[in-house]
Amino acid sequence: MKIAILGSAHPLRGGLAAFNERLAYQLQQQGHEVVIYSFSLQYPSFLFPGKTQFTDEPAPAGLKIRTVVNSVNPLNWLNVGGRMNKEKYDLIIVKYWLPFMGPAFGTILRKAKKNKHTRVLCIVDNIIPHEKRHGDEPFTKYFIKAVDAFVTMSKDVLKDVKTFTDKPAYFTPHPIYDSYNEAVSKQAACEKLQLAPNKKYILFFGFIREYKGLDLLLEAMADERIVQAGIELLAAGEYYNKEVEANNNKIIEEHKLQSRVHLKTDFIPNSEVRYYFSAADLVVQPYKHATQSGITQIAFHFEKPMVVTNVGGLAEVVPDGKVGFVAEPNPTSIADAILKFYLPDSIPNLHHNILEEKKKYTWDTFTGVMMNAVFPK
Repeated sequence: MKIAILGSAHPLRGGLAAFNERLAYQLQQQGHEVVIYSFSLQYPSFLFPGKTQFTDEPAPAGLKIRTVVNSVNPLNWLNVGGRMNKEKYDLIIVKYWLPFMGPAFGTILRKAKKNKHTRVLCIVDNIIPHEKRHGDEPFTKYFIKAVDAFVTMSKDVLKDVKTFTDKPAYFTPHPIYDSYNEAVSKQAACEKLQLAPNKKYILFFGFIREYKGLDLLLEAMADERIVQAGIELLAAGEYYNKEVEANNNKIIEEHKLQSRVHLKTDFIPNSEVRYYFSAADLVVQPYKHATQSGITQIAFHFEKPMVVTNVGGLAEVVPDGKVGFVAEPNPTSIADAILKFYLPDSIPNLHHNILEEKKKYTWDTFTGVMMNAVFPK
């Protein structure tokens, strides 16, 4: 088929771009002709408090990326939609993660579909955003009317989608992020990160936002049992909010955690991701609320056990006692789960279990559900 992906790609950085690029590779491997329509302007500055939206890394080889979409210019939306209309794509795939994108995506898709040929599939990260703003509901409703079918990566999001529309909607888990190179030894990773290789490290990874609960994990790090166990935290990711950063720094100071919490609060380039996961014994996602998480699928790629909180779809993909532990979103429960992991034989056959679970999250499975959603047999 002739397929367009509408959304983030190089030189934009982050999980959205990584997902779209990996999906494009998968579809090309399956014999489809694929082009990504990415952003010339993705976010105005008030929606992106990070340092930069762009990466210095080289463009992904073998992908066709058109940097043309301006998220705030209606004339641009009509122009891009007109270009896509003339191309007569069999399928347009669009990821939806933020209602702010609803007007741009909704207008582009309406224009593109006027050829009476193109079908539209939406991969939904969130239909109801983590951080609510005025206009969320009307923007989302406007967008949804231009879509033919939906795929979600958590059952909670599937329920949310069904409150907005009765169009076809299916759940399939987030596939493995397998584009971050291979793991290295803990010794090599610690040397790269200038850490002592003989210590116990747990990892918090990804953009640091309030709902991701790093503050809960920092409080857990102050638990005397964690202190006595000699466990240290590697927190790697860029802050999205100065208040969250100030609050976390206050917790670190109050509990004197400076020597046991290693902060790397710059954006982590794709080429360096493997060092953080390779240095860690355990990946911890202490989220206060969630839908699904790409971090889980990076952890599966590097075959790392996890502690996740019992929110959103996290527990769906991290079976308790099999590939890690599920905790409640509070410091004591998170500390309990971390300590349980470090007990001898706390999870029998851990590595085997991770390898078995990992098999469930292939890109072939994901694209199979996706195609069936929009082109039912």
